[in-house]
Amino acid sequence: MPDVLTASALEARIRHCYEQLTEAERKLADVVLLRQRELLGYSATELANLAGISKSTAARFFRSLGYEDFGAFRQAVRELQAQQSPLARMEPSRRRDSLAVQFQGHLRNDALRLQQWAEALPDNHLEAALALLHKARKVWVVGYRHSHVTAFYAQALLAQVRGEVFSLNDVAGREADLLACASDRDVVLAVDFRRRSTRLRHTLAAARSSGAQVLVLTDAPVSALAMQSQVVLRCGAEHQQGLFDSYVCAVSVVNFLAASLAQMQRTPTHARLQRIERLHVALDDLEPQM
Repeated sequence: MPDVLTASALEARIRHCYEQLTEAERKLADVVLLRQRELLGYSATELANLAGISKSTAARFFRSLGYEDFGAFRQAVRELQAQQSPLARMEPSRRRDSLAVQFQGHLRNDALRLQQWAEALPDNHLEAALALLHKARKVWVVGYRHSHVTAFYAQALLAQVRGEVFSLNDVAGREADLLACASDRDVVLAVDFRRRSTRLRHTLAAARSSGAQVLVLTDAPVSALAMQSQVVLRCGAEHQQGLFDSYVCAVSVVNFLAASLAQMQRTPTHARLQRIERLHVALDDLEPQM
């Protein structure tokens, strides 16, 4: 029996054996990835029915992941979901280092995280992401729960360097109204970090139905959303420490993409930034810098 799952390890297991799975088993793999948050609510038979495969095929799939049977898989998923909660990551009360020492350790962890991630991120993925953002008629940005912070930052920066950048995070629930004018010339930048919202997959499905291409920024080694996207930029969370996940990699790549896009289309971006600065003067909405 495999070790107890850690965060994202379920997806890593599926990624590891995905190419060796039969076509029928891949259907179940896609269902499992798509419904991670609801897995405990399904029996093996129900998952097999959702994938349109036989129970015997489902049994082979769970054995391919390294589990004796569905019951062992279900127990591992139960433990995984418990581990992803900040409540489960609360450390027991004990004598701790000074706040200054703790902060230095926190910064070292983030610096190491950035270094390891930079070495693992393929250059061609960045180039493909930039090409999508450059050619798009409109860019739609979306991210729920913790992902919303990075999505908001992405929309704020991209809107400064190019026009037609919109947020799909609508508190009034107007995603349908907004996506009604999406087309196959548009790109959706989706931020998908754990703990994931089921709302995102429905929003992306609606966007894809309009023909929009999808660029995903995610911490998942592999996921159903990523498999249905044109470009995936991964900011791994396998070795996250502390009470809350760190998003320094995600914020860094968003900053880099916006700055690189500005250089790629230097003349129109310069003109846009000039107009923005003139409007700030007219609105008198910024405090003078000292």
